[in-house]
Amino acid sequence: MRRTTARIAIVGVLLAASVATGLAQRRGGSGGGRGPRFGGGSGAPILPNLPYDGTFTFIRLRYGPPVAYQTQRVSWSHDYPEGEKHFMKILKELSYLAPHIDQSNVVGLDDPELFKHPLSYMCEPGRWDMTDIEAAHFRAYLAKGGFVFFDDYRGAREWDNFEFQMQRVIPNGRWVDLDLSNPVFHAFFEIKTLDVPQYYDRGTPVFRAIFEDNDPAKRIMALANFNTDISEYWEFSDTGFKPIDESNEAYKLGVNYIIYGMTH
Repeated sequence: MRRTTARIAIVGVLLAASVATGLAQRRGGSGGGRGPRFGGGSGAPILPNLPYDGTFTFIRLRYGPPVAYQTQRVSWSHDYPEGEKHFMKILKELSYLAPHIDQSNVVGLDDPELFKHPLSYMCEPGRWDMTDIEAAHFRAYLAKGGFVFFDDYRGAREWDNFEFQMQRVIPNGRWVDLDLSNPVFHAFFEIKTLDVPQYYDRGTPVFRAIFEDNDPAKRIMALANFNTDISEYWEFSDTGFKPIDESNEAYKLGVNYIIYGMTH
Protein backbone atom coordinates (compact mmCIF):
# COMPACT_ATOMS: atom_id res chain seq x y z
CA MET A 1 0.00 0.00 0.00
CA ARG A 2 2.80 2.40 0.86
CA ARG A 3 4.55 1.89 -2.46
CA THR A 4 1.37 2.03 -4.52
CA THR A 5 0.49 5.33 -2.88
CA ALA A 6 4.04 6.52 -3.41
CA ARG A 7 3.92 5.85 -7.13
CA ILE A 8 0.78 7.97 -7.41
CA ALA A 9 2.15 10.76 -5.24
CA ILE A 10 5.46 11.03 -7.03
CA VAL A 11 3.65 11.75 -10.27
CA GLY A 12 1.29 14.39 -8.90
CA VAL A 13 2.87 16.21 -6.00
CA LEU A 14 4.38 19.05 -8.01
CA LEU A 15 1.63 19.41 -10.59
CA ALA A 16 -0.59 21.68 -8.49
CA ALA A 17 2.15 24.29 -8.33
CA SER A 18 3.59 23.71 -11.79
CA VAL A 19 1.84 26.55 -13.61
CA ALA A 20 2.71 29.31 -11.14
CA THR A 21 6.20 28.03 -10.37
CA GLY A 22 6.99 27.25 -13.98
CA LEU A 23 6.02 30.75 -15.08
CA ALA A 24 8.07 32.24 -12.24
CA GLN A 25 11.13 30.26 -13.34
CA ARG A 26 10.77 31.26 -16.95
CA ARG A 27 10.56 34.89 -15.88
CA GLY A 28 13.63 34.56 -13.69
CA GLY A 29 11.80 34.22 -10.39
CA SER A 30 9.14 36.22 -8.59
CA GLY A 31 9.29 39.19 -6.30
CA GLY A 32 12.63 40.48 -7.57
CA GLY A 33 14.49 38.04 -5.32
CA ARG A 34 17.03 36.98 -7.93
CA GLY A 35 20.56 38.24 -8.02
CA PRO A 36 22.99 38.84 -10.87
CA ARG A 37 22.94 36.07 -13.48
CA PHE A 38 26.69 35.47 -13.62
CA GLY A 39 27.33 32.81 -16.25
CA GLY A 40 23.73 31.65 -16.38
CA GLY A 41 21.68 29.82 -13.77
CA SER A 42 18.84 31.13 -11.66
CA GLY A 43 20.84 33.82 -9.85
CA ALA A 44 18.93 32.93 -6.69
CA PRO A 45 20.37 34.28 -3.42
CA ILE A 46 22.15 31.74 -1.24
CA LEU A 47 20.04 31.93 1.90
CA PRO A 48 21.43 31.84 5.45
CA ASN A 49 21.38 28.33 6.85
CA LEU A 50 18.51 27.19 9.01
CA PRO A 51 19.56 26.64 12.64
CA TYR A 52 19.67 22.99 13.59
CA ASP A 53 16.36 21.88 15.12
CA GLY A 54 16.45 18.11 14.61
CA THR A 55 14.32 18.27 11.45
CA PHE A 56 15.80 16.62 8.38
CA THR A 57 17.47 19.27 6.23
CA PHE A 58 18.90 18.82 2.76
CA ILE A 59 22.64 19.56 2.96
CA ARG A 60 24.39 20.85 -0.15
CA LEU A 61 28.16 20.74 0.23
CA ARG A 62 30.12 23.83 -0.72
CA TYR A 63 33.71 23.81 -1.93
CA GLY A 64 35.55 27.06 -2.38
CA PRO A 65 34.55 30.37 -0.81
CA PRO A 66 30.93 31.31 -0.05
CA VAL A 67 29.03 33.18 -2.75
CA ALA A 68 25.99 35.41 -2.47
CA TYR A 69 24.08 34.06 -5.45
CA GLN A 70 23.65 30.84 -7.38
CA THR A 71 25.52 30.88 -10.66
CA GLN A 72 26.59 28.33 -13.26
CA ARG A 73 30.15 29.57 -12.76
CA VAL A 74 30.09 28.14 -9.23
CA SER A 75 29.73 24.44 -9.85
CA TRP A 76 28.52 23.33 -6.42
CA SER A 77 25.56 25.74 -6.71
CA HIS A 78 24.06 24.20 -9.86
CA ASP A 79 20.30 23.52 -9.56
CA TYR A 80 20.04 25.51 -6.30
CA PRO A 81 17.50 26.07 -4.81
CA GLU A 82 14.72 24.59 -6.94
CA GLY A 83 16.32 21.14 -7.23
CA GLU A 84 16.38 20.34 -3.54
CA LYS A 85 13.15 22.20 -2.75
CA HIS A 86 11.24 20.08 -5.25
CA PHE A 87 13.02 16.94 -4.04
CA MET A 88 12.14 17.62 -0.39
CA LYS A 89 8.48 18.13 -1.33
CA ILE A 90 8.51 14.70 -2.95
CA LEU A 91 10.24 13.17 0.09
CA LYS A 92 7.70 14.73 2.43
CA GLU A 93 4.83 13.25 0.42
CA LEU A 94 6.34 9.77 0.22
CA SER A 95 7.77 9.24 3.70
CA TYR A 96 7.44 10.10 7.37
CA LEU A 97 10.77 11.93 7.36
CA ALA A 98 9.02 15.36 7.43
CA PRO A 99 11.97 17.37 6.08
CA HIS A 100 12.27 21.12 5.76
CA ILE A 101 10.77 21.80 2.35
CA ASP A 102 11.23 25.54 1.86
CA GLN A 103 14.99 25.73 2.27
CA SER A 104 18.17 23.70 2.21
CA ASN A 105 21.48 24.43 3.92
CA VAL A 106 24.78 25.08 2.17
CA VAL A 107 27.60 23.73 4.33
CA GLY A 108 31.36 23.96 3.86
CA LEU A 109 33.41 20.80 4.19
CA ASP A 110 35.21 22.21 7.23
CA ASP A 111 32.07 23.47 8.98
CA PRO A 112 31.40 21.73 12.35
CA GLU A 113 27.67 21.99 11.57
CA LEU A 114 28.13 19.22 9.01
CA PHE A 115 28.36 16.65 11.82
CA LYS A 116 24.77 17.39 12.83
CA HIS A 117 23.45 16.04 9.53
CA PRO A 118 23.73 12.37 8.54
CA LEU A 119 23.34 12.91 4.78
CA SER A 120 24.90 15.34 2.35
CA TYR A 121 25.01 16.01 -1.38
CA MET A 122 27.57 17.51 -3.74
CA CYS A 123 26.87 18.84 -7.22
CA GLU A 124 29.48 18.94 -10.01
CA PRO A 125 32.29 17.23 -8.07
CA GLY A 126 34.29 16.91 -11.27
CA ARG A 127 35.59 20.42 -10.59
CA TRP A 128 35.99 19.96 -6.87
CA ASP A 129 39.07 21.13 -4.99
CA MET A 130 39.67 21.49 -1.27
CA THR A 131 42.22 22.19 1.41
CA ASP A 132 43.90 19.54 3.55
CA ILE A 133 41.82 20.72 6.52
CA GLU A 134 38.61 20.26 4.55
CA ALA A 135 39.71 16.78 3.46
CA ALA A 136 40.44 15.75 7.06
CA HIS A 137 37.14 17.15 8.30
CA PHE A 138 35.16 15.40 5.57
CA ARG A 139 37.01 12.14 6.30
CA ALA A 140 35.96 12.36 9.96
CA TYR A 141 32.36 13.06 8.95
CA LEU A 142 32.14 9.95 6.77
CA ALA A 143 33.95 7.79 9.33
CA LYS A 144 31.46 8.79 12.02
CA GLY A 145 28.56 7.53 9.94
CA GLY A 146 27.96 10.28 7.39
CA PHE A 147 26.67 9.43 3.93
CA VAL A 148 27.26 11.51 0.80
CA PHE A 149 26.07 11.22 -2.77
CA PHE A 150 27.55 12.99 -5.76
CA ASP A 151 25.77 13.97 -8.96
CA ASP A 152 26.15 15.93 -12.20
CA TYR A 153 29.55 15.22 -13.72
CA ARG A 154 30.87 13.46 -16.75
CA GLY A 155 33.93 12.50 -18.77
CA ALA A 156 37.33 11.04 -17.91
CA ARG A 157 38.88 14.35 -16.86
CA GLU A 158 36.15 15.09 -14.31
CA TRP A 159 36.22 11.55 -12.94
CA ASP A 160 40.01 11.66 -12.57
CA ASN A 161 39.82 14.88 -10.56
CA PHE A 162 36.95 13.59 -8.46
CA GLU A 163 38.75 10.32 -7.74
CA PHE A 164 41.89 12.23 -6.74
CA GLN A 165 39.93 14.41 -4.31
CA MET A 166 38.25 11.39 -2.75
CA GLN A 167 41.62 9.69 -2.34
CA ARG A 168 42.58 12.67 -0.20
CA VAL A 169 39.45 12.11 1.87
CA ILE A 170 39.61 8.30 2.10
CA PRO A 171 43.15 7.32 1.08
CA ASN A 172 42.45 3.60 1.05
CA GLY A 173 38.95 3.84 -0.38
CA ARG A 174 38.15 1.82 -3.50
CA TRP A 175 35.32 2.65 -5.87
CA VAL A 176 33.13 -0.33 -6.74
CA ASP A 177 30.71 -0.35 -9.67
CA LEU A 178 27.20 -1.08 -8.43
CA ASP A 179 24.59 -3.27 -10.07
CA LEU A 180 20.90 -3.67 -9.41
CA SER A 181 21.50 -6.21 -6.66
CA ASN A 182 22.75 -3.53 -4.27
CA PRO A 183 20.30 -2.71 -1.44
CA VAL A 184 20.45 1.02 -2.21
CA PHE A 185 18.34 0.37 -5.31
CA HIS A 186 15.66 -1.35 -3.24
CA ALA A 187 15.60 0.87 -0.15
CA PHE A 188 12.16 2.28 -1.03
CA PHE A 189 11.41 2.03 -4.74
CA GLU A 190 12.36 -1.03 -6.74
CA ILE A 191 14.77 0.41 -9.30
CA LYS A 192 14.47 -1.83 -12.35
CA THR A 193 17.26 -0.46 -14.54
CA LEU A 194 20.37 1.63 -14.13
CA ASP A 195 20.11 2.83 -17.70
CA VAL A 196 18.35 5.89 -16.33
CA PRO A 197 17.00 8.73 -18.52
CA GLN A 198 19.56 11.39 -19.30
CA TYR A 199 18.75 15.08 -19.08
CA TYR A 200 21.64 16.13 -21.29
CA ASP A 201 24.58 13.86 -20.48
CA ARG A 202 25.93 11.47 -23.06
CA GLY A 203 27.07 7.92 -22.64
CA THR A 204 26.11 5.25 -20.14
CA PRO A 205 25.37 6.26 -16.54
CA VAL A 206 27.67 4.66 -13.98
CA PHE A 207 26.90 4.15 -10.30
CA ARG A 208 29.83 3.60 -7.96
CA ALA A 209 30.32 3.42 -4.21
CA ILE A 210 32.95 3.37 -1.51
CA PHE A 211 31.99 0.96 1.27
CA GLU A 212 33.02 1.17 4.88
CA ASP A 213 36.32 -0.72 5.26
CA ASN A 214 36.04 -1.48 1.52
CA ASP A 215 33.66 -4.27 2.46
CA PRO A 216 30.58 -4.52 0.19
CA ALA A 217 28.75 -6.24 3.03
CA LYS A 218 28.97 -3.02 5.06
CA ARG A 219 27.35 0.36 4.49
CA ILE A 220 27.96 2.70 1.59
CA MET A 221 29.81 5.80 2.74
CA ALA A 222 29.95 7.64 -0.60
CA LEU A 223 27.86 7.09 -3.71
CA ALA A 224 28.64 8.51 -7.14
CA ASN A 225 26.14 9.15 -9.92
CA PHE A 226 28.69 9.48 -12.70
CA ASN A 227 27.87 10.60 -16.21
CA THR A 228 24.36 11.56 -15.24
CA ASP A 229 22.46 14.45 -13.64
CA ILE A 230 19.36 13.52 -11.70
CA SER A 231 19.23 16.89 -9.92
CA GLU A 232 18.58 18.59 -13.25
CA TYR A 233 15.33 16.67 -13.42
CA TRP A 234 14.49 17.76 -9.87
CA GLU A 235 15.08 21.39 -10.74
CA PHE A 236 12.86 21.47 -13.82
CA SER A 237 10.30 18.81 -12.91
CA ASP A 238 7.48 21.37 -12.61
CA THR A 239 8.07 22.98 -16.00
CA GLY A 240 7.10 20.27 -18.47
CA PHE A 241 10.50 20.49 -20.19
CA LYS A 242 10.93 16.71 -19.87
CA PRO A 243 8.46 13.79 -19.71
CA ILE A 244 7.18 13.22 -16.20
CA ASP A 245 8.18 9.55 -16.33
CA GLU A 246 11.81 10.61 -16.68
CA SER A 247 11.55 13.00 -13.73
CA ASN A 248 10.00 10.20 -11.69
CA GLU A 249 13.01 7.96 -12.25
CA ALA A 250 15.32 10.73 -11.03
CA TYR A 251 13.18 11.22 -7.92
CA LYS A 252 13.09 7.48 -7.23
CA LEU A 253 16.87 7.31 -7.14
CA GLY A 254 17.07 10.32 -4.83
CA VAL A 255 14.44 8.95 -2.46
CA ASN A 256 16.23 5.61 -2.31
CA TYR A 257 19.51 7.35 -1.44
CA ILE A 258 17.92 9.24 1.43
CA ILE A 259 16.10 6.21 2.84
CA TYR A 260 19.23 4.09 2.50
CA GLY A 261 21.39 6.71 4.17
CA MET A 262 18.96 7.11 7.07
CA THR A 263 18.75 3.36 7.68
CA HIS A 264 22.39 2.30 7.29
